[in-house]
Amino acid sequence: MRFLKFILFFIVLQLSAQQGGMWIPSLLEGMNEDEMQSLGSKLTAQDIYDVNNSSLKDAIGHFNGGCTSEVISPKGLLLTNHHCGFSQIQSHSSLENDYLKDGFWAMSLEEEIPNEGLYVEFIVRIEDVTDAMLAGVTDAMSPREKQSKIDINRNGVVKATQKEAWQGIKIRPFYKGNQYYLFVTERFDDVRLVGAPPSSIGKFGSDTDNWVWPRHTGDFSMFRIYADKNNRPAKYSKDNVPYTPKHFLPVSLDGIAEGDFTMVFGFPGRTNEYLPAVAVEQITQKLNPSNIAIREAALKVIDANMKADDQIRIQYASKQARIANAWKKWIGENLGIEKSGAVAIKREFESEFVKALKAQGKTEEYGNLLPEFDRLYAEFESVNVKRNNFIEVFIRTNELMQMMFRLAQMEMAGSRGDAAFEKARGSMVSRLKGIHKNYNAKVDRGVFESVMPLYAKTYDASIYDQTAFTNLDSALKLLEGDAATVIKRLNEDAAYTYAKPMVQEFYNTLEPQFQQINTEINALQTTYMKALMEVMPEERYFPDANSTLRVTYGKVNGYAPRDAVYYNPVTYLDGVIEKYVPGDYEFDVPQKLRDLYEAKDYGQYADSNGKLPICFLGTNHTTGGNSGSPAIDAEGNLVGLNFDRVWEGTMSDIYYDPEICRNIMVDLRYVLFIVDKYAGATHLIDEMKLVHPKK
Repeated sequence: MRFLKFILFFIVLQLSAQQGGMWIPSLLEGMNEDEMQSLGSKLTAQDIYDVNNSSLKDAIGHFNGGCTSEVISPKGLLLTNHHCGFSQIQSHSSLENDYLKDGFWAMSLEEEIPNEGLYVEFIVRIEDVTDAMLAGVTDAMSPREKQSKIDINRNGVVKATQKEAWQGIKIRPFYKGNQYYLFVTERFDDVRLVGAPPSSIGKFGSDTDNWVWPRHTGDFSMFRIYADKNNRPAKYSKDNVPYTPKHFLPVSLDGIAEGDFTMVFGFPGRTNEYLPAVAVEQITQKLNPSNIAIREAALKVIDANMKADDQIRIQYASKQARIANAWKKWIGENLGIEKSGAVAIKREFESEFVKALKAQGKTEEYGNLLPEFDRLYAEFESVNVKRNNFIEVFIRTNELMQMMFRLAQMEMAGSRGDAAFEKARGSMVSRLKGIHKNYNAKVDRGVFESVMPLYAKTYDASIYDQTAFTNLDSALKLLEGDAATVIKRLNEDAAYTYAKPMVQEFYNTLEPQFQQINTEINALQTTYMKALMEVMPEERYFPDANSTLRVTYGKVNGYAPRDAVYYNPVTYLDGVIEKYVPGDYEFDVPQKLRDLYEAKDYGQYADSNGKLPICFLGTNHTTGGNSGSPAIDAEGNLVGLNFDRVWEGTMSDIYYDPEICRNIMVDLRYVLFIVDKYAGATHLIDEMKLVHPKK
């Protein structure tokens, strides 16, 4: 298979499989609409995206800027993943009310819990503003000059855009800066927790099953959007009322079967499908292995302490999940890149690009691109690896070093005057309080002893006995006084004096070098993207993910991960019981769920074979940010909730292979079963519109 070669076999359309892509919903008419319908969809492009009438896009919300969610009732009931709502569930948990362990269900509107800082954002409309954004930008300009001109143009575009007072505007680059689209948004800041299953359901399989198939996780949680009396966005108020959406998704009770059409609608975070082969080699052979080692060392310490202490389990649940998620993803990404032969395929594609340049007489214009990539990535390697390792140690895994990193920023702010220092100190106080809410110095010291040798030649764990920052009270006391006093005390602190030289190296050496080379690489990537689309127009190019609203479509399909092995595309509750290990933090199963299984008390949620479906696979091209995205059937009904990818296919962020790339979705019948039969929250079921499209 050639890189980026998406071929439709029109003679056998009914047998063809969609070959990847994350498409802009306002541009589906034509090729995308035809392809979706060839795969079984009965939806039109207008059903999916319409500015003047209610459409599917009006039910899709960006959940707190990182996940996706969807409205599933006329009263603003919101569905997303359990792991997307995890920090909210955790923040309301305590030893007395352990919602992580026991779950939570509001049995009335009054019991729904507000969440400070949580928001959901909808897209009102999308506009192509490429011409306005690139007006006056020329090839003769340096990257900095181009960006300066684009920033000036951006201000003009924003001022000229018509919108309501409560609406927002975002402008994002596409195709590596060769196109720009504007998004008018509505953001709702009063979002309340409605329900979440216990982690033994919502996180069943935990780290062992993360990124792998077969999967048996009920990864969902429920929230509700509240608005003011005019149904407009508003900050939290007791007077707010449930939001009445422009559109909500009906829920299908008929589920899915292999070969059924599926569409995943959401906000994928970031992909890099058009990287040259040399970049993929650096990521998989240098960058990923070093970062994997750091996270693995941290996880060994955290996991052991969480298993030994319930208080630590609650404190570190969200942190552990965040660290483990990327760690395992990078491992799978490397395996997938190797298995698919992605680097060799990209090199073959690059050879075809060079041939096309010669054939079209454009070697002088674009012939330097690939050699320049080789040169720049050779310069980039050492600084790229060390900078990423610094971020892993000082920001992602070790909290004392994270505090030191932020404190160094505060000291640097002090050089800009008292006002800047006071602002930085205020932010630092808030950050310290946030960290110490779920901080354990013993655990953090263990992490320090494990990860620091992977970054620094020397380290001394005794700084934990000498620093003020392992205790919130002493940390806040050190920050009292004028700027000079605070900075003097700070530079006498053992942890700070240890970390400061490395933070200074980061800011004075690593970051400037990284930004300089990365700016050159990004500018080259923009030209490369332009050249590809100009020289090889017969190829099919979808824009990389950039946290904007996208549609990806495909079918329910199993796959063969290795020789003589085939994975069926659906799992059942039987598999949960097969994996059950009493008392195990990953594979314990609540007694009530076991009782319902023994009685086969599945209500109206059983499959036609009498079994209860849990999860299913699709060929949809997804990434981080698609967590919580709805899986929508051929008629526009909700059939699943996207939450993961298979391990062998996590490399789809860099290279999509339709043979092994699969996304994993919770079957909505399992969601309804848990809400109804397990939790007894039948009032939530009554809110929804349940349909039988296949009958």
